[in-house]
Amino acid sequence: MRTILVLNAKGGCGKTTLATQIAAHYANEGAKVVLADFDPQRGSMDWLASRSPDYPPIIGLDAVDAGLRHLPRAAEVLIVDAPARLHGAELTDLVRRAETLLIPILPSPIDINAASRFLDELVAVPSVQRREARIGLVANRVLEHTRIAGVLEGWLRKCREPFIGQLRETQNYVRAAVEGKSVFELPAYIAWPDWAQWEPILAWLASRRSLPSR
Repeated sequence: MRTILVLNAKGGCGKTTLATQIAAHYANEGAKVVLADFDPQRGSMDWLASRSPDYPPIIGLDAVDAGLRHLPRAAEVLIVDAPARLHGAELTDLVRRAETLLIPILPSPIDINAASRFLDELVAVPSVQRREARIGLVANRVLEHTRIAGVLEGWLRKCREPFIGQLRETQNYVRAAVEGKSVFELPAYIAWPDWAQWEPILAWLASRRSLPSR
């Protein structure tokens, strides 16, 4: 089973947005997808509750209290929406369950500094040190051609972990979330710029670079 963990210790950076989009992508590819929500705000579960049965199904797992104990055996892809303020033993436990770690980072000095500290903690996790999990960095809610967007991109390109793509600031994610959709399920005339931005992220997820060393 492929397991992708979306995490960042800082709240409000777009973990749920990434988790729901990736879950929808794999569901549209025909995979049996489970979206596990460890965040007490249960944003991923709210998104799923709004999702129409006309769209490819995604199984929701409210993991705040029960964890992954009730994970369906038939699952092919597990997407985990991690909580904010994830540190210590809780961080180590979640990371050891995953093959791929995606970290969304917002374009602000506060978020960049917080991400830097979080990455220092994350790379010290034993499973990451043993390369049993791979990290991908995503710039999120980016206003292109702004100074801070350039600062974030420059910082990301200097990071040891790969910078795999950026997502723009747009109401398309809000528009889609109202109906439990992803941007992949919006009309092309509205969402084609977002589809283009997702291409390098999805290509990295489909590549061996996003998987542990064997």
